[in-house]
This record gives sequence, C-alpha cells and structure tokens, in this order.
Amino acid sequence: MLWGVRILDISLVFRKILLSCARWSTNKWTNFEKNNLVYTLLRKMEVEEGNNLAIKRSCPDDDEERTEPEQYKKTKLSEPGISSDRSGIGKQTEGIESGLEALPSRVDENNGKEVGEEIDNVAEDEEGDGDSFADMMKHGLVEQDVGITKFVSIHQGFAGILKERYSDFVVHEINKDGKVVVLDDLSVPANDEEPSEDIFSVLSAQDKQRLEDLQLFKNKEDSVVIEVVEDTKEKRTVIHQAVKSLFPGLETKTEEREGKKYIVAYHVAGKTALANPRKHSWPKSRGSYCHFVLYKENKDTMDAINVLSKFLRVKPNIFSYMGTKDKRAITVQEIAVVKITAQRLSHLNKCLMNFKLGNFSYKKYPLKLGELQGNHFTVVLRNITGSNEQVEQAMTSLRDIGFINYYGMQRFGTTAVPTYQVGKAILHNKWSEVMDLILKPRPGERGYMVKCREEWAKTKDPEAALKKLPVKRCVEGQLLRGLAKYGMKNIVSAFGMIPRNNRLMYIHSYQSYVWNKLVSKRIEEYGLKVVSGDLVLKGVTAVPIEESEVEKHSIHDIVMPLPGFDVLYPKHKIGKAYEEMMAADGLDINNMRHKIRDYSLSGAYRKIIIRPQNVTWGILVYDDNKIPLVHTDVEKLEGTSLPESSKGGKFQALKMDFSLPPSTYATMAIREVLKMDTSIKNQTQLNTVWLR
Repeated sequence: MLWGVRILDISLVFRKILLSCARWSTNKWTNFEKNNLVYTLLRKMEVEEGNNLAIKRSCPDDDEERTEPEQYKKTKLSEPGISSDRSGIGKQTEGIESGLEALPSRVDENNGKEVGEEIDNVAEDEEGDGDSFADMMKHGLVEQDVGITKFVSIHQGFAGILKERYSDFVVHEINKDGKVVVLDDLSVPANDEEPSEDIFSVLSAQDKQRLEDLQLFKNKEDSVVIEVVEDTKEKRTVIHQAVKSLFPGLETKTEEREGKKYIVAYHVAGKTALANPRKHSWPKSRGSYCHFVLYKENKDTMDAINVLSKFLRVKPNIFSYMGTKDKRAITVQEIAVVKITAQRLSHLNKCLMNFKLGNFSYKKYPLKLGELQGNHFTVVLRNITGSNEQVEQAMTSLRDIGFINYYGMQRFGTTAVPTYQVGKAILHNKWSEVMDLILKPRPGERGYMVKCREEWAKTKDPEAALKKLPVKRCVEGQLLRGLAKYGMKNIVSAFGMIPRNNRLMYIHSYQSYVWNKLVSKRIEEYGLKVVSGDLVLKGVTAVPIEESEVEKHSIHDIVMPLPGFDVLYPKHKIGKAYEEMMAADGLDINNMRHKIRDYSLSGAYRKIIIRPQNVTWGILVYDDNKIPLVHTDVEKLEGTSLPESSKGGKFQALKMDFSLPPSTYATMAIREVLKMDTSIKNQTQLNTVWLR
C-alpha cells in the first residue's frame, strides 16, 4: 500500500514538473513548440488518442524571401468560405461553438499575448478526461431535434462506430475536371530545381557584399558590375543564376565594354522590389500559382493553411482552395499558392508531421471555393453488429436508391444551444436574445468557457467576462470584444465583430433546420413517389411538375427550397407546411428580407435524395481496435503495407467507398446504412461503451 502511495506521489510530482515546463517561456515559437510537446505528453497520460501536432522539427533555411516574423504575427486570418465538403461530425460549427482558432504564435490584437500563452492557460483550466466531453454531450442535440427522422431503405439497421480513429475516415477531393485528387508524387518539377551549391562559388566575397548592399539600398550605386573572367556563355549563365538565387529582387543583364563581357545587376523595380522580392524575381514564363496536393491528418483546412503560412512566413490569404475538409479525418485536396516555389514547399515535408505536399505544378490561375465536383470517401465503421446479409442489403440500397440529403448534425452545433435558435433570433431582430444565446452558461460545459459565461451571467460586464477568457478569437470572445467597444445599446455592431461567414452560418442553420423538418414531412406524406406539385430544376430555376409530367421524372430529380424571398415553394401540402412552420416561428414566408442586408435570405434549392457514385464495400475482420484499416496515400508512397487481416478476429468492420457531390454530408449516407443516430451525443456514448 505504501509503495502504491509513493508511485502515485511520484506520478503527481512528474506531472507538476511537466506542467511547469509547459508554462515556461512561450514567447518564442521554439518554446511554444516545446510547450506543445510537453502538453501532448500530458494528454497522452490521460487519453488514448490525443491531438496530433503539426510540428516535426525546425525547417531548414532557404534563400527565398520571407516576411518579418513581427509582420507575420500581425497578419489577420482571411475569412473562410462556407464549406463545400460537408463530410464529418462537428466540423462547421466548431468555430461557432467556442472553438479555438489554431494559428500558432499569432498575436492577439488587443493585448499582445501570443497564442502559446493562451493555450498554456487553457491547458491549466481544462479537464483532460474524455468524460467531460461526454458529460457535455448529454445536453447536446440528437437527430430528431433537427428534423432528421426518416429513411428510404427497408433493410434492418445495425450498430457500428463512426470515426473511432480519425484514420477511419479518408476524404479525397474530386477536382473540377472530375478527377479524384491523390498524392502520388513528391518530386519537384524539373525546371524548378534549385541551382547546385557550386554555382555560388563564382561570386567572390567582395561581389556578394556589394550585391547585398545593392539589394538593401545600403550604397549609392544603382547597379553592380561583375567582370566575367574566362568568358563563355555557360559561365555567364552560372553568374546570372547565382545573383538571382542569392539576392531576390535583383535582375541581371550582360553588357560588353571595351571588348570585355560584364554582368550588370540592378533593381528591376526600384525600392518596391525590396518590399516583395518574390514578385520581381519570379520567371515571367512560369505560371504565378504553384498548385499542389495537400495530404493532412487530423487538421481542418484552415488550421493547415495557418501552419503552412507560419512556416513559409507569408499571409494565409495567398492560399486558395476549392473546399474545406474535415478535421477528424485524413484528407487529400488541391491547394494553390501565389509565387511560392515547389522547391520551397517541398522543404516543408522535412519539417511537418501529419502533413505531406506533392504533385506540384505551375498554373496561371488560383483555385476558387466551390469549383470542386465533390469528394470521394473511404469510411471504416468498426465493431459492426450486422450480418453479411444485412450489410449487403444496406449497401445495395445505398448504391441503387441513395439517402435523404439532410443537413448533417454539424450544421446545428454541438452544445445545448443550437445554432438555428440564434439564427431565428437574428431573423426576428431580437439582438438581446442573440447576445444571451451565445453568451449564457450551457449545461454540461467545462473548461475555460465556464468561468467566462458565469462572469457574464453575474455582471453583464463584457470586459470582466473577457478577462476570464484566455482564448479571445472564439465567437464569444469576438462578441464580448464588440460589446466592450460599442456598448450594450449597440449589439448589432458588436455582433458584427464576428467574421461574416460565422454570422451567416447562424441563419443558414435556421434555413437548414426548416429544410430538414419539411423534407421529412415530404417523405412521410408521399414516400419516394414523384407527385404533381413537386419541384424540379430547369437550369437554375425551379418549376412545379404538372400531372402529365409525373412519369418523366424520378425522385432523384426532385428539389425542395431553403426558405427565402427568391424561391418557389411546392404546389402541394408541403408548400402550405412551409408557411405554417415559419408562421409558428413568428416569421412571414413572404417577407424574408431583413433590415440588415447581410441577413436577408434569398433561398436556394436542394435535391431531396442523393445517390452516391462509385459505391464499393467489404467486410474486414480484426482483433486490435488500434490497427489501421485504410491504406493511405502516404503509406502507398512509402511502400508501407497494411497489417494483415485476422481471419479469426473478434470484431468486424465495414469498409465503404463512395463519391458525393459538394454540400452533401457523408454522415447522412452512413446513417442510411446503419439506421442509427449519427449525432455526436450518440456516437460519444457508443465510443465510451466500446472503449470500456
């Protein structure tokens, strides 16, 4: 017994030492990196699978220009677009529901503290056990709360665990040409290879000093002249390359003087070249955008962009992409970046863990949000209880009929305050209610947000509540900052401090809630039959189906509107149901314009049934729930094989592959297969039971 006490004491002392180390010196990124490693070690003592760190080791220096670290720290994250990949649980509203924005070493504009300091404080306050999250989920939403109630298949459902490991959920983007994006080449384009080290020996130390002074405008000369000894075309080419590689922003030309050849270096764009040497040293024949494939594990797209920009020391808004991807997944997507070489990007493969960059090419255009044709999913559902016959029936139905195109649970938030309630209050112009819904205490919530919410409930003092909030870039922090700036009598302006896309997500959540409720009513009323009064798209316009046209259409053609001032409603019972539901919520379906233009809803159309493409499946047998069951792009590149399946294993898993169009939730396809609730509340309970 005494030994047991001593071991426990040693463990506690060790944990205190680690926490002390974690709090020590977070002002610099290197210390922030160490801090995260220590914190990760602590988390692994408490939970089985912690968050994966992006940082592997310090990146080797390269010769290309970087912005000053101080300048980078002041960089603001560009507003993320509305996601076109609706693939996983808890994605969209992580930012809305008290989420951390993970931009390493970014300085908070108000108090100058680095994120490293904030995370340290959060680590001290938060409880690391998985039970705290499970407790909070007891008060979360389930599918029935948001209108997800119907199925289209007739097979008997069975149980299975979704995303027990993030590697059980793999997403490959489908680009605008219809090609599945894969990472299968880490090489740099041949014409982008950096010059070999020996070319720099052609410049003397004196030449290098003169060129550096010229580059930094430290001398009165407007050019530097280098005599070419042993003149040949090859020798001149090497000198041109050396000057441009070592001193970005300088241009060179060859001149002949008194029968001798000279290389003349000069600023191509005067002093403006110093501000952005990449712009002036970029080859004119090369496309301005380097496109590459980004493979990432357990990071959402915006977090990944922040990490890349951190290591490249550039602003995040020079990156473009076609859609945002899930955090708790392995995802592969195309990214474009302005005037960063493939060579420089490939260096990141040596520095970053759980990232891989490859398939580099140069193009003349960026990527645009929404350009993708969809996503291909590889999903493993572990510990399934269904028989082979049940699985066969379920997957055949998914392939041939499809699933109801519900908005998934991540659209509505993960806590006891659904985002659609906030959206409804915005549409009502009830700004005090909007403020209260976002800031009031929430049952089951733990960690750093609790003290902030309690302070707000007690004092209604935004500055006092902000002091209790270590991470101020969450929605609550942005709103409190707005209230401190504009006062309690100008909540509209205070709410405007929240990024526009996050604000709009609240009202989009309400639209989605209405759509889910009424599509369930449509399925209940008419099943999978096409009926007169249903809507189909002709171009971008919806038209009602006449009785004579019913036989020409299938259920896969039918759309239903998200409520707004510029949509048509079905010409049967469901059209009336829209009006009644909105009226019950105190809203006029014929007047969806808002006093504030941003919050006016024009509406949109959405297909009610989606049939996945490229559907395949198989049953895997295993003993160890920790072994990977999906062969990733990186494993294929490295020649790593998957562990052999155990023929007599205790557990079965269903591995399924399918492709979906943009703005479609893979979790809703999985729901149709399992016929079980995919809410985080339910999945948390399943995982808790399974892990015990």
